[in-house]
Amino acid sequence: MADPMRMREAVAEYVAALHGAYLAQADTFPPGARGRMPLLAGGGPVHVAAVGVRNLHLLATREDLGPLRGQEVEQRGSLPGLEWTLRFYDPVVVPALGLVDESAEPQYAEVRGALGIQTTCYHVVAQPGSGLTPHHAQHVGSGLASGHSAAVRDFDTIRSRVRGREALVDELVGASAAGLPRAQALLARAIAPRDAAVAALAESPAPDPDEVRKALLASVGGRRDRTPRGSTGAPAAPA
Repeated sequence: MADPMRMREAVAEYVAALHGAYLAQADTFPPGARGRMPLLAGGGPVHVAAVGVRNLHLLATREDLGPLRGQEVEQRGSLPGLEWTLRFYDPVVVPALGLVDESAEPQYAEVRGALGIQTTCYHVVAQPGSGLTPHHAQHVGSGLASGHSAAVRDFDTIRSRVRGREALVDELVGASAAGLPRAQALLARAIAPRDAAVAALAESPAPDPDEVRKALLASVGGRRDRTPRGSTGAPAAPA
């Protein structure tokens, strides 16, 4: 798929299929949960950047990408409940991308940095060819929606169990929606300063956001046990 036009068409189909699956999965959740999912919250179009380095990165952000310049190309797409723009970048369009070394593995932070994007609704890597199909995109979209919904429910549970620290949880939710893993880990430590698992993640140079959320949730009693551990000193919410 060396032809640029064909590649852009394939990427546009992939993004549309991903968003369609995300919306379909979101429709199975309560309205309040849907309204707080990163891709659906905030209103206005989502801006998607398709970035071709060694891997193909797809980043969705609420940040303004500015007016088109030089060889930049933009397409628009929409489905009921979601509108988006899609722009295409490579080292010719953004020379800084030529310095990103993905010989060992995808470099998520470096790609975001080259584009000047600080916050994302999602950032996934797709393999051109067999991996760039609507079928694959549907799996990715459904998985993203399920993960985002689980995060909403977990944060609600955490917030109900850390009385006096609700503002920190609200900041944590914002950091999660913005795709800021280090901020999430540091806020989690502020919420549960005596929990060893949370502290270890806060010391990590690249904490996994899902692991941060799960560790913090476990520190306040987990999904089933509504009695928080003594490390937080917060009373359990009524069942």
